[in-house]
Amino acid sequence: MSTNPPNLRPDLAPKPRFEDVKRDGQPTIGMVSLGCPKALVDSERILTRLRAEGYQISPDYAGADAVIVNTCGFLDSAKAESLDAIGEALVENGKVIVTGCLGAEPDYIREHHPNILAVTGPHQYEQVLDAVHGAVPPSPDPFIDLLPASGVKLTPRHYSYLKISEGCNHKCKFCIIPDMRGRLVSRPAHAVIREAEKLVEAGVKELLVISQDTSAYGVDIKHATERERRAHITDLARDLGSLGAWVRLHYVYPYPHVRDLIPLMSEGLILPYLDIPFQHAHPETLKRMARPAAAAKTLDEINAWRSVCPDITLRSTFIVGYPGETEEEFQTLLDWLDEAQLDRVGCFQYENVAGARSNDLPDHVPAEVKQDRWDRFMEKAQAISEAKLQAKVGKTLEVIVDDIDEEGIATCRTWADAPEIDGNLFIDEGTEELSVGDIVQVEVDEAGEYDLWGKT
Repeated sequence: MSTNPPNLRPDLAPKPRFEDVKRDGQPTIGMVSLGCPKALVDSERILTRLRAEGYQISPDYAGADAVIVNTCGFLDSAKAESLDAIGEALVENGKVIVTGCLGAEPDYIREHHPNILAVTGPHQYEQVLDAVHGAVPPSPDPFIDLLPASGVKLTPRHYSYLKISEGCNHKCKFCIIPDMRGRLVSRPAHAVIREAEKLVEAGVKELLVISQDTSAYGVDIKHATERERRAHITDLARDLGSLGAWVRLHYVYPYPHVRDLIPLMSEGLILPYLDIPFQHAHPETLKRMARPAAAAKTLDEINAWRSVCPDITLRSTFIVGYPGETEEEFQTLLDWLDEAQLDRVGCFQYENVAGARSNDLPDHVPAEVKQDRWDRFMEKAQAISEAKLQAKVGKTLEVIVDDIDEEGIATCRTWADAPEIDGNLFIDEGTEELSVGDIVQVEVDEAGEYDLWGKT
């Protein structure tokens, strides 16, 4: 059985799933959703609005009256992928509306694809709807077009992303997302909780909390209290943990107040899982990135977290080959990783991105050196992952069932695994009584580099 490769893109969302059936005469829209889970939530919001207006969602180009391409602009390689997707949609369908992060550069898009119908930026929902109305007028039937209370979801029914804020106040030199998505704008806590309640009522078993900077939630509104809900990540996590679903936190910066989340994990209110983008460990590299340069203190924090919650899973992403990175700086990163012993790790080779301040830094690292450092980094990360997973053999773990294939092999995830970006636990016999979305106890009997195998 195949195992997860070490080069999984940590910025990608799961592939959207479309399950509805079209009624006769119903206008139909296709959706190509690229990029991160935050973009996937934007796609869900757009499609929810369209479904409320009577549109059907097509899983293919041929069945669509027009196609929306929700683009990614995170890296130049992601921009190229978005342009390819737009081109494919134009060839296969002809009527294409572009939105998302790359939509913040309309001239760039039209230079490559002048025949698109419209371009809108990220989370510009009204403009997308206006463009769809112009291309394919709505034709609702209120007696037939019923919309689920939880809206349109592009993930499997048993888990859902829960976006708590837009934008970011950081000014990392390698990143242009704040330029595209703006500064931090937090949603009211009561609105987040109400959405989560609806999701759980609809059968969602796992809530994946996302934003650009989850631990900064509420800072922009001074942690205001509205309808007896305070906009602070600790309060929000505690309230979400009371709903009875798994709650998983993504994109958490290691601010000091993050330590207040750890007792909630040890108490079982939220999953003992933190996704923290450390990016590097050498202080000089971090300064050139315009990131907090306190890797040694971060190790102290990690040790403190583990003292409170020994079972905590730590996932992170890193950049190798950043401009000016010396062999000594890279070795510091490897040594730090040895000491930190992170459970799940993703890694990017540095790329220039149009508009990023890091492009102008001196001493860019040659491509072959970046590749060599990526290989060495992932080799170490893989060895750590393999040892940690081997230590789970013989233990009984709680897992959620994501899929059961035609051969009866169940693909599951433990508390330590987020969808698509982390590992899996496979059950290859005795799955007759299992269903997708079940949460069950599994005894681990085999471990690989990234995945586990077990039996119920």
